[in-house]
Amino acid sequence: MSRHAAPTPVRTSPWTRAGASGIIVGLLVGVSVAALTSLAPTAAVADASSAVTVRSADYELAPATAPFPDLTVTVSQTTDLVSEGILVSWTGGKKSVRPQGNVGGENFLQIAQCWGEDPKNPGHPDRTTCQYGAFPNVGRDANVQANVPPDPEKPDRAPNIATQDEQYTTAGAGFAVPPYTSIPFQPRNGALVTSVVKNAKGVLVHDTTVDVNKNEYFTEYTSNEIKWAGSDDTGAGAVKFEVQTSMQSPGLGCGEPVVKNGVTTGASCWLVVIPRPVGDSGTNEITQPGLFWDAWQHHVAVKLDFKPVGVRCDIGSAESQLGGSELIAGAISSWQPNLCAGTSGSAFVLSTGNEADVLTKAAGTTPSPLALTSYPLQTTAPDPLQYAPVGISGVTVSFAIDRRVTPVDGIDQAYKDRETQAFTSLNLTPRLVAKLLTASYISALPPGADLKHINYTDNAHQGHNARNLTRDPDFLAVNDAEWAAQDLNSASLSDMLAPSGRSDLATALWRYVMADSEAVAFLNGTPDEWGMIVNPWYSTNAGVNPTGAAFTLPRDTFPKADPVEKPATTGSNGVGPVNLVTWRPYTSDFENGAYLTLRGDGQLLGGWDSTSTPPKYLKTARSLAGDQGVIGLSTAGSAARYQNVTASLRNPAGSFVAPTSDAMLAAAAAMTPTEMQTAVLEFDPSSSAAAGASTAYPVTLPVYAALNPLQTDAKQRAKFANLIRYAATDGQKPGTELGQLPAGYASMPTSWSAQALVAATAIEQGISPQAKPAATPTPTAAAAKPAAASVAAPAAATVPASGSAAVAAAAATVAAATAATDPTATGTVAGPLIGAKTPDDPEVGPVGMAVPVGLLSGLAAAAAVPMISRLRRQRF
Repeated sequence: MSRHAAPTPVRTSPWTRAGASGIIVGLLVGVSVAALTSLAPTAAVADASSAVTVRSADYELAPATAPFPDLTVTVSQTTDLVSEGILVSWTGGKKSVRPQGNVGGENFLQIAQCWGEDPKNPGHPDRTTCQYGAFPNVGRDANVQANVPPDPEKPDRAPNIATQDEQYTTAGAGFAVPPYTSIPFQPRNGALVTSVVKNAKGVLVHDTTVDVNKNEYFTEYTSNEIKWAGSDDTGAGAVKFEVQTSMQSPGLGCGEPVVKNGVTTGASCWLVVIPRPVGDSGTNEITQPGLFWDAWQHHVAVKLDFKPVGVRCDIGSAESQLGGSELIAGAISSWQPNLCAGTSGSAFVLSTGNEADVLTKAAGTTPSPLALTSYPLQTTAPDPLQYAPVGISGVTVSFAIDRRVTPVDGIDQAYKDRETQAFTSLNLTPRLVAKLLTASYISALPPGADLKHINYTDNAHQGHNARNLTRDPDFLAVNDAEWAAQDLNSASLSDMLAPSGRSDLATALWRYVMADSEAVAFLNGTPDEWGMIVNPWYSTNAGVNPTGAAFTLPRDTFPKADPVEKPATTGSNGVGPVNLVTWRPYTSDFENGAYLTLRGDGQLLGGWDSTSTPPKYLKTARSLAGDQGVIGLSTAGSAARYQNVTASLRNPAGSFVAPTSDAMLAAAAAMTPTEMQTAVLEFDPSSSAAAGASTAYPVTLPVYAALNPLQTDAKQRAKFANLIRYAATDGQKPGTELGQLPAGYASMPTSWSAQALVAATAIEQGISPQAKPAATPTPTAAAAKPAAASVAAPAAATVPASGSAAVAAAAATVAAATAATDPTATGTVAGPLIGAKTPDDPEVGPVGMAVPVGLLSGLAAAAAVPMISRLRRQRF
C-alpha cells in the first residue's frame, strides 16, 4: 500500500547505509512487539467526580407552586470545563408533548447558559444574563395579557403580569396594543441589548429597532440553548448540552481568565433548567418565554467552573511547531500547560493536517515541526526517523438520532413511550460504512437531480436503494427492532459528515472497509441481498464506474466523487444549482464533525435567498433535542469531549465493539509491525491477530512523534524530547485536569512508554536509527538506578550529555520501567506468561513473546557508536 512519500533520497556513505543497527533491531522490534504482551495500565475514563444533582424542592424560588415538585436534575460535569458537551439528566418530570406550530408543547424543560448572579436572589443566576431566545417561537419577548383572573381549574396559568416583569413591560393601549414584555440581555462586557426603553417622558416604550433575540452576541446559528427537552412516560429524560466558553460566546464570557492573589482561574457561569408545564402568562398553552417570571421562578441551576481560556504559556515563550495527526490534538491541549511549567518553558503549537507532508519535512536534517503520525514514512531508502509512541485513540462514527415513531397502528407501546428520546446504540458493518461514504443512499444526493445511476427515477420508481441508513434492511438486520418502528427522514442520516483533507484517519477507515468481503463486493458493483447498489461513481470496478477507471481504495480522503447536480431554474422563483458538495458539505475536520453532532447540526441546505448579492442558499439552523438526526465522522477524543454517542463497529472477529478505552487497548494488543517500519505498529484488519481479537475496536490507531535526530537545531530537539517524555509518563494519567490524559484515549502499555523514552533520548542526543552497530555492553545496576527515577520525571528532566551515556541511561530506564509489569526474559519461551489460548485471544505467535531485552541490547550497541559531527550530518 502506498503511504507517506519520502523526500528525495540523499546520498549516504557506505558506513551509514550499513545501519541495520542494534538500535533498529532492539528499539523497533523489541519494544514494538513487546507491546503485544505487556500489561496495560488502567484505561482512561471520564471523570464524573464533579457531577452535581439538584432537587427542585430544595432550590427553586416558589416551591409551593412548582409544576414538577419532584424534579431532580443531574449535571454530569461542573468543573474543569472547556468548550465541550455535558449530559443533563433528570427524573420527576411528566410525560412530554411535542411542540406544535406556535405552541411550545407540554411538560418539558428548557436549558440555557447564563453568566451572572441575581443580586436579589443570591445563589441563583440572573435571567438577564442568559443566552436564551434565539429560536423561533421561544424568544425573550412577547405581547402579554394583563389582569386575567385566575382559573382554579388551571393552576399552572399565571393570572397576570408578575411584579418582577413590570420593569421590562410597556403599558399597552387597549386590546389592539397589548402590553409588551422583553427581558434584556446583559453581556459580560457591560453592554445592554434591550427593546424596552424609557422615552423622553420616562415612560417605558417598545423600541422596534432592537431585536433582543438576534443580536451581535447570539443568533439561532450560534446559541447553545435547548428550547424543548422532553421526558418519557416515567418523567425521566436526558440531553447533551453544549457548554460554550468566551471563544464561542463572548457575551457569556465563560472561562475568561480571572487573576486573584496571583492565581488565574476561569470566569464561572451557570447552567439553568426551566420547567415548562401546560400553560403560562395568562394562557392555556406554552407560548411565552421561559425568562418571564411565572416560569423563571421555578428554575433550577448549577454553577459551572471553567478552565481559563487561552492560558497556556507565558507571553513571549518561544513556540515549537508540531504537525500532523488530529487524533492527538485533545491530549496535546491538555498537556501544554504542564509543558510550559518545565525548565525549558516549552510552548507548542499543533497544526493538524496531512501526516505524510509533515513526515516528509521531519525526515530531513533542516529543523522542522515534530511529526505526529499513525503510519510510517514510505521510502525505499533507510528511514531516518525515530518513532516515539505518544497516544492511542481511534476514528469514530458519532450520531445524534432522536426517536420519531411511525404514526401507524400496531407499534409497540414501549416504543411510543420513548418518543423524542435519543438512541444510545447503533451497529455498523464495514458495508454500511461503505454505503455512508459513497453517497449510495437516495437522500445523500440533491433532490431534483437525475438519480437514475442509483436506479431512482421518481417516487413511484425508487429502485432498491434506501432513502437513508435507518430505512436500509441491511442496517435493520444488525440493529435493535425498535429502529424499524421509526419514521426518520433527515438527509443527514444518508451519509456521514466528513472532512475534506487528507489524513491517516481516512486511510484507516477505508482499510477497515476494504478488509471485509461484503464491503469489497458491494464496492465492486455487486448488489447486496436486498438489491441496493453502490453509487457507480465510487465503484472499484472500472467496468461499473462511469469514469472508466476504478475508484482506488484505500485512500486518505473522502471525496465527493459523484458529479450529480440539480440544475438551476429560472423565472421569478428561480433557484441556483445544487451539486453534491453544496447539498452535503464537508466539515473542517474530525472534531468539527463531533461538534456538529452535539449541536444536532446536519449541515442541511437552507432556502434560496434571492435578495442576497449575489443570490445564495442559506443554511438550515440546527435541529434541537427531540428532532435530531445526524451522523458524523469524529475521533474518540472529540466524541468524548462533545458527549457524542458513538457507533459500535463490527470488527474482523465478528463482534460489534464501541470505542471504549478497553476496546482500544484490546486493539493495541493485537497490533503488528507495519511492513515499512517495524518501530510502528498498526491494527491490520486483514491480519490473523485482528481476526482473533473479539473485544478490539477495529479503527484504533497509535500516534507516534517522529523526527530525524540529525536535524541541526539541538535546542528544538530537546524541547521535542521533553514533550515525548511527558506524553509517555505523566501524560498517560487519565483525568479532566490540565496535564492529564482526556477521555477518548487509552493509556499506553508500559512497553510503548519505554519505546517513547528511548526515542526521546535518541532525538535529543542526535542518535540516528541508521547508526552502525557495535558490541553489546550489559547495563549495570548502577546505571539502572538513576534511570529508574527518570521514568516519572517531569518533561523538563535533564539527560546525560554524551550519546553513549544517554543510550545506556535510556536502556536502563526501559529496564526499570518494564520490570514491574512486563515478563522477564529467561532465554526460553515464557508460555505461562501469555496463558492458554482462548477464543477471545488474537493469534500472537512467536513475535508476541518479544520483551524489552531486544531493545536493551540494540540500544547498548548503538551506544558504542561515536557521535557523528554536526558537519557530517549536514552532508547527509
